[in-house]
Amino acid sequence: MKVGLLKYLVCPNCKQELVLSNKFKKNDEIVEGILKCKNCESIYKINNSIPRFVNTDKYVDTFSFEWNKFYDVQMDILNNSDESERTFRWKTGWRPEDLKNKLILDIGIGAGRFADVVSRWGAEVIGIDLSFAVDAAYENIGHRENVHILQADLFNLPFLPETFDHMYSIGVLHHTPDTKRAFMEVVPYLKKGGEFAVFIYGKGYHHYFSDIWRKITTKLPVRLMYYLSAIAIPLYYIHKIPFFGRIAQAVLPTANWPDWRWRWLDTFDWYTPKYQWKHTWPEVFKWFKDAGFTDIELFEEGMSGLTQICMRGRKI
Repeated sequence: MKVGLLKYLVCPNCKQELVLSNKFKKNDEIVEGILKCKNCESIYKINNSIPRFVNTDKYVDTFSFEWNKFYDVQMDILNNSDESERTFRWKTGWRPEDLKNKLILDIGIGAGRFADVVSRWGAEVIGIDLSFAVDAAYENIGHRENVHILQADLFNLPFLPETFDHMYSIGVLHHTPDTKRAFMEVVPYLKKGGEFAVFIYGKGYHHYFSDIWRKITTKLPVRLMYYLSAIAIPLYYIHKIPFFGRIAQAVLPTANWPDWRWRWLDTFDWYTPKYQWKHTWPEVFKWFKDAGFTDIELFEEGMSGLTQICMRGRKI
């Protein structure tokens, strides 16, 4: 943790000032320490350079496993790629000049895939995650001067209202117990005039068979699913067979990325999370409206087959 992060943090319970003590520093990073609330005396540990505002990963343990196993797969900087940057552009509609010198909240940082992009664009980004994916994210990008990473619950964040210039949550809110509530909980942390971009799974018939399989896969041990989801690697070639391949893909959907590691990762990601809600774009649009947003935009790329909803709005 960098000392500069402290000016943004408050106690998540009472929103009062936190005091840093018992710190052990290495270079410019606080590796170990204690954050204590001056008001309610709640104590939060800094462990392995990450402030921990939760003691457990609750319902997201599969993501703790996933992102520490696949920590490097989607990182542009580790793969000489621009895939994640291109994905971020079309899912949010933002360009580098929109975020430069702004304070950005990444809600569900994972292994740091998009925070990497935002920090390279010149923004200061604070990434939060309930899972222990934060450890992978820190190893990937945590040493950058403009990147801060903390483990926290989006339903109880350690920030004051209207802290952030912009926020985004890509593929995260639908993995909480209540997608709409998760959306509404984070809105207060955005400044008036700031923009919020989300990517949420779309509801539709295309999920029929995968949802049936998920009734089984979500009950299996995570490590077993890690190996079983590797079936996506050879199925890629079967799914390319005319007619038969389309039927096979419909009955047993798996990721179809050309890169075998992406296929494995995305298939594991689809079949293991405890929560995986799907919504319609009018639902999400109404959330933005009800939360006081204007200039709400549904990106054309996000409408393809309604399998994904990519939307952004400006808070008024």
